[in-house]
Amino acid sequence: MKNLFFVSFVLLMFFPALSQGIKLKNALVVGQFDKPEDRFSVEINLTEMLSMQGVKAFPSLNMLKQGADQSLLASDTITQAVLLKGYDTYLVVNVKGYDRKFKKSLVLPVLTEALNRVSLYHIFKDEVTSVTFEFTFYRSNQPIYTEILKCGNVSNREDVVKKLRKKMPKLIEKWKQ
Repeated sequence: MKNLFFVSFVLLMFFPALSQGIKLKNALVVGQFDKPEDRFSVEINLTEMLSMQGVKAFPSLNMLKQGADQSLLASDTITQAVLLKGYDTYLVVNVKGYDRKFKKSLVLPVLTEALNRVSLYHIFKDEVTSVTFEFTFYRSNQPIYTEILKCGNVSNREDVVKKLRKKMPKLIEKWKQ
């Protein structure tokens, strides 16, 4: 019991956003997907949903040339350009897996490490019925918050996007607090 209390205290001390809302006001949306159509779908849909909820959002697709390495988003030049556009938060989105049992990551990498990671999963894979997305927020290259979203009862790629669009408004409201 003492260990659980100590771990909770340490997490709350190092990740203050876990104990309170992250007060999301703006975000550069970064989709980590191998397939360009998956990245486009997720970034554009999330940007649109964030904007509809009053959060200033911008897709990373508009910051990089087509086919450019995503790790460039953490470079000083692009970071300064992002700040000049009024964005201080990066929202990195990926698929954590195709099971309903996934939990939030407890150890989060810094932004440069996260952008260098390769995505293992696509938005949809044949013969799966559940897709779990992970959303990780960064400010000043440091992780501040992570959240997972499970989309169940899906049978194709369009179902995944529909479920994502249906569940996101409630999640975005939580992030704004």
